[in-house]
Amino acid sequence: MILGDKLKALRTAKKMSQKELAERIGIAKSVISFYESGDRFPSYDVLIKIAHIFNVSTDYLLDIERDRKVDVSDLSEDDIAVVTTVIDALKRKNNG
Repeated sequence: MILGDKLKALRTAKKMSQKELAERIGIAKSVISFYESGDRFPSYDVLIKIAHIFNVSTDYLLDIERDRKVDVSDLSEDDIAVVTTVIDALKRKNNG
């Protein structure tokens, strides 16, 4: 998956508009549109900001690694167990 597709998927999963993302980064909304369409690529600084906003690594955004981290820091141990069970079930479904 290319950077633009990942960015759009992350943004829409958070129910964030292009304008909201642009404001958080400090760039124009049109630039987000260019990133998502693949017409432009973010600078190193902007790439880091995007990674922080969506709690992913720059390697994930650049498709260097496929691993994506899930932030469970605000969840109870029981909730983490549920999330882990769901992830394991999805992995079995997709690999089986």
